Amino acid sequence: MSDTNADSLLARRIAEAAGKLLLTLRDSGMFSGKALGDAGDQIANAMILRALAQERPGEAVLSEESADCSDRLNCSRVWIVDPLDGTREYSEGRDDWAVHIALAIDGQPAVGAVALPEMGITLATDTPPALPRTNDPVRMVVSRTRPAPEAVAIAEQTGAELVPMGSAGAKAMAVVRGEADIYLHSGGQYEWDSCAPIAVARAAGLHVSRIDGSPMVYNMAEVWLPDLLICRKEAAPALLASVRDFAQGAR
Repeated sequence: MSDTNADSLLARRIAEAAGKLLLTLRDSGMFSGKALGDAGDQIANAMILRALAQERPGEAVLSEESADCSDRLNCSRVWIVDPLDGTREYSEGRDDWAVHIALAIDGQPAVGAVALPEMGITLATDTPPALPRTNDPVRMVVSRTRPAPEAVAIAEQTGAELVPMGSAGAKAMAVVRGEADIYLHSGGQYEWDSCAPIAVARAAGLHVSRIDGSPMVYNMAEVWLPDLLICRKEAAPALLASVRDFAQGAR
């Protein structure tokens, strides 16, 4: 059985390799628009599955781009991957897309790597970065197309600056890197959207939870996760209270 440090190094290597493959594909000019995104999803997924089959033979994998298998529910170790998080951003030539490689152990996001190929950066649980200073004013990353109502309301209350951004991985890593201070999302995501980012954020010392304060749990039969909060630990109590107040006022 491999230890988690070796798993983390493996996750980093695979995420970086998939990111380089995606850059090469886009720069080849063979595809554009939606066809580029579709090709990127398929090619990166195939490469990741091959690498995991070679390095961790027999271990379960949950991937956005592969058919799910209920056998994984009986496994302690499950790799949860998003070969291309932010397909639209990738196909539009933006930099806010990512590759996610995570390992959930007994439902917990134990290992994660998030590659940001356009930026030449990979953040992973093997060497989590030190948290930088907070921003003034506080910055909150939100979806480019569907910012969470709770995030908008809390930003208005606190004077936080909203920062629209693409993929979930890019938003989470913006908090880890200090480009933002809060990532609050309630529009729903799948396990592969958040498992690797949550693992990295937690390893870096950030607060991670559902917006009701409950823990993020993975390798579930229902792979849909309604919401998440990533922020500094000292800010979490007030943010969670604000979310509760918003929910009560909306009823």
